[in-house]
Formats: sequence, C-alpha cells, structure tokens
Amino acid sequence: MAGTSSEIRVLSPTGVCGSGFLESSFETALRWQPHVIGCDAGSTDPGPAYLGASRTAFPKDAIERDLRLMLRGARRIGVPLVVGSAGTGGNDAQLELMRGLARKIAAEEGLGFTLALIHAEQDKAYLKRRLREGRVKPLDPAPPFDEATIDRSEHIVGMMGAEPFQRALAAGADVVLAGRASDTAVFASYPLMHGIPAGIAWHAAKILECGAASVVSRRTPDCMFAWLRADHFVVEAPDPALRCTPQSIASHSLYENADPFRLVECSGTLDLTGSRYEPAGERSVRVTGSAFEHAARYTVKLEGAERIGYQSILIGSIRDPYFIRQIDDWLARLRKRIHERVTQVYGAGLKPDEFTFNIRVYGKDGTMGPLEPVKEIRSHELALVFEVTAPTQEIASSIAGITRHQALHLPIPEWSGLITALACPYNHLDRGAVYSFNVNHVVEPDDPYEMFPMEFIRVERGAERRLAAAEVELATDGRR
Repeated sequence: MAGTSSEIRVLSPTGVCGSGFLESSFETALRWQPHVIGCDAGSTDPGPAYLGASRTAFPKDAIERDLRLMLRGARRIGVPLVVGSAGTGGNDAQLELMRGLARKIAAEEGLGFTLALIHAEQDKAYLKRRLREGRVKPLDPAPPFDEATIDRSEHIVGMMGAEPFQRALAAGADVVLAGRASDTAVFASYPLMHGIPAGIAWHAAKILECGAASVVSRRTPDCMFAWLRADHFVVEAPDPALRCTPQSIASHSLYENADPFRLVECSGTLDLTGSRYEPAGERSVRVTGSAFEHAARYTVKLEGAERIGYQSILIGSIRDPYFIRQIDDWLARLRKRIHERVTQVYGAGLKPDEFTFNIRVYGKDGTMGPLEPVKEIRSHELALVFEVTAPTQEIASSIAGITRHQALHLPIPEWSGLITALACPYNHLDRGAVYSFNVNHVVEPDDPYEMFPMEFIRVERGAERRLAAAEVELATDGRR
C-alpha cells in the first residue's frame, strides 16, 4: 500500500451511476484536481427484482451517459475511476453489462486503460461449505437460511469492503468495476491506502456515497467533493448554487441507518459519537473527531433473491361515497368472493396457499398500511391496486381477470341490480416473474478477498486483452 499523504481529494459525481449529474459541476470538480473518482452504481432500494432478474434500476442509456463522462474525465486528468455495485444488484450479469459499456465507450472515445473487474456473485458450493462450517451467521431479523435456500436463489452476492478495491488499485488498475459493494467502501478504499485515518476516511465516504444528497435543498442529483486530511475532512458541492451546512452533513448519518452514531462495515464500525461539524466556508463543512473500531472478525454481508412466482395487477378507482364509507366491509366481501370463484375455476388444482391476493387502498392507508394514524377517510375517491401472485403467469392473469369482473359488479346493501363499482383505466397488466429477498446473513471468510475473484483486462479503444498475473503489480490470488 502507498505511504501517508497529507491530503487526499475525492470526487463523487452522483449518488448512483445512472441518476445523472450536471456536466458543469463535474468540470468544476475536475479543476479541483481529485486523486480519485468514485461512484456507487447500485442498491437494494429498488427491490429484489433487479438482483433476481439481472435488470438495471436505471435505463441503460442513462448509465452509459454517466459512465462516459466519468471515464473521459478520469482518463483526461489521469486518476483512477472506482465503481461499485455494478448494474444495481452487482451480480455477474450486471457486472458484465457495465464491462460492455466501458468497452463501447473506450472504442468510441479512443480511450485506453487497465480495467479491474471484481466479481461479487457467490458460488453456491462455497456458500454451502461455509454454512456447514458454521461460518454463515444471521443478522436481525433474518429469514431461514439453509442449502435449499441457496439452491432456490437466482443470485446471491457478497457486499465487499474496501480491501478488494485496494488490491485492484495497488495492482495498477486505472478503472475498477466491481460487483456488489458497500457504498462507503468505494470511497474509503483510496484514502485508506494513502494513510488517511480510518475514522476520517469512512466518515467522508459516508457523505460522498450519495453525491450531493447531503446539501441543503438539493435540486437534482449532482457532485460532491471532499478533502481528507489527518485529523479532519471538508466537503463541498462543486455547484455554486448548492450549500452544505453542519446540520445537513450531520443529519446524513441518519440515512439508511438505524443508529446515527455507529455504522457497521466489513472490517469494523464507524463511530460518530465524537464527530464535530463546523462551517469551513459559506458552502462547505469541516468534520473532526470521527473514529473507527476495527472488528475482531471480518464479515461479509450476503444479499440474495429468489423467484416467488408470477404477478398480474389491476388498477381501479372508486368515487361513490356509499362505497367509500364501507370500503373495509366491501373489500372483505370481495376477497371472499374471489377466493370462492378461484375454487370454482381451479378446484383442487390450485390450493389457497399457492397464490396470494393483495389489495392496496390509496387515499386510505395505501402508503403506511396498519401504521397509518389517520383512520377517517378524507378523500372523495380511492385508488385500488389489486396484486395477484401465482405459480404461473397464466394463473395470475386468470385470477386478475376474475378480480376485475367481481370488483366491477359486487353490490352493497344500499344498491340493487347490476352496478359498476370500480372504474378501471385499462384491463389488468401482466408483470412477469416477481422476486423476494431471502438472505440477511453474513459470512466469516478467511480473508477479505476470497469471496471476490478479480481479473485484469487491458482495454485499448474497445479491444480487450486479459492480463496474466505476472503482468500486474499484485498477483490476484483472492479466488475461491
């Protein structure tokens, strides 16, 4: 690893590759001479379908636009570009998509660079072995996890820490594209290599990983810049219209964390108990006092997704005040009627526990469900979303059709004869396969690298040549 540097400058163009950033902000940040450019490219926030089906949460064209600007900028000023959680879920197919985009951009822009690919998708045999050894531990809460769960999973990824990134950078990579990774590890890796204390490096990384999300009144996703030194760091948004305040930076520690003072990573816990925030200028903030407690045992969090069936949805609205006043009773009768009709159609061929039927009522408690504190319906209309999940798309579609007909004409005591209760803008929609997260566990590996095999590729104007271990400065021995 490199020796101590008095100052490390880090640029985060945006919170997620594909969400966008202003080119003017990016150009300003490049003039501030960053030592490294980092970007998170994924999340579990959009749900399990992206990991399970290897889809991207942002359009491919949007991802390519952001990656193109970052690649061009990094190569122009000669600094590394580090990207984690490729393609949203960070599995091998999504990493390959990002690799293809980098190759395409290199060809079109005439770029040459050494690319490190770090894989995060986990081999099922490896996970079964670690499970039998007692080295897969549940977090709280955790679903049941056994070898059958591993077999059912479409993809399981490990969330890598800073060490695989450091290995790639130490080996001379100009560009690092990684599978699933801790958001903060993307940004902490380079400063840690250059002697920045762990508390400073990890806390600055926590602010950087969301781009300009920690400013006051963010207008659009945009860049954030940090200067890291031995006893503090300073953050500032390159866009002169954006402003950081001590409150806006301090409050960002609450983002995606149950405890605002203790943030857990693979190698330990960031402790913000002693952190202090003060203005460093009209738009910047200086942070001191952040600490890091190294863990007694290194752990890697697992994320997995399995297919749970196929889904169809129906959307409709109710405007009649008589229906709205008794919506709970009407929905209870509708559920009963649909289950009866499904039994008539399928008989013993479809058991009640083989499909799910769910109704969301927007205008009543569609957002918070039973946690909604407002019990009185104050809306003049309600939007209903019906979800049917079944073993096949054909069955899900069939039950959605049953739902539409039953909901259209189910009466209430105040009405007699044939009525129309529900207004549907279109017939039901078939969503295809749907997925569920099925893992909330950590693995205790022998070292930080064994779960994350790495390959090095020389890219010249779109042409690729895989590099042998002897051609890089650090042998890539972190394989299973």
